[in-house]
Amino acid sequence: MNQRPQARPAQAAAISTPVEARKLAENLMEVMSALLGVIERETELVRAGKLHEAMQLEAQKNEQSRRYTLAVEHLKNSQAYLSQVSPELLTTLRRHHDTFRAMLQINLTVLATAHAVSEGIVRGVSTEIQRRSMPNTYTASGQRTSPGPRNHTPLSVSRSL
Repeated sequence: MNQRPQARPAQAAAISTPVEARKLAENLMEVMSALLGVIERETELVRAGKLHEAMQLEAQKNEQSRRYTLAVEHLKNSQAYLSQVSPELLTTLRRHHDTFRAMLQINLTVLATAHAVSEGIVRGVSTEIQRRSMPNTYTASGQRTSPGPRNHTPLSVSRSL
């Protein structure tokens, strides 16, 4: 199949004025706040068991993540200038970013918990189906036999529900 590689956006130029530094900081904080808003909403929905609604946020989350990546790349390109001209702004951005990472960790924990719970449920259902579909046979010594692989019933899950 003919797939075209996605064009990467041009690297953001490093800043060179205090006004640009302020705009960069404001943009990064706005992007982090927007992404956190989407992630917090996703976390609330997952905690409430509304997984279908949480999945609807994927496109919005991807767009905010893309914007965040571009803003961080711009910050990295401008870090030398910021550390010379405005170290307090860089310190503020680092503090804000530490809070951002802590909130992301909460979201990842909620998602991992939801994944583990759902996996446990599916495994439990599968085990119960297997137990009910296997014949109870015994050997001559009265030991229960282990059914062969042909007695295993496959489990299919519809992800569209």
